[in-house]
Amino acid sequence: MERRCKLVLLGILISCIIYTDMVNAARGAGGGRGRGRMGGRGYGSSSRMHIPIHNPASASYYNHKDGARIVKSSHFELDYMLGRKITFFCMAQGFPRPHITWFKDGIELYAHKYFQVHEWPIGNDTMKSKMEIDPTTQKDAGYYECQADNQYAFDRRGFRTDYVIYTY
Repeated sequence: MERRCKLVLLGILISCIIYTDMVNAARGAGGGRGRGRMGGRGYGSSSRMHIPIHNPASASYYNHKDGARIVKSSHFELDYMLGRKITFFCMAQGFPRPHITWFKDGIELYAHKYFQVHEWPIGNDTMKSKMEIDPTTQKDAGYYECQADNQYAFDRRGFRTDYVIYTY
């Protein structure tokens, strides 16, 4: 039993390392803050990332029927005007009900004066979460993620933002 637990943990650790490498590759070399652009989008899709599974024990973790799964989310690249509000949405299911955590550029976000998270539990298995930044600044450009997790699995979605400068 102890050996099996160690194999599961090793599989999870390896998957996390691979996932981190995939996220960093998706961000690209120019993923810094405050890169103003003149309109247009230029980023890839923010769909669910596939985590390669090489260990059968970790396959049962990621595919558990009660594991946390994001079932709805903001699925767009967002260009925002400075000083306006940006909002992202995430809804996850699983049993027990998943916990949702928000990240920016890989760092967990905590509520403060201009950043708020609103959550709505639905039944025993669903959590809705909305993240808002109001007003926005140049430093709010970046890569955001919502992560849903419970004791059986976790799932993540990513959203990229950048500010636009309009010239009249």
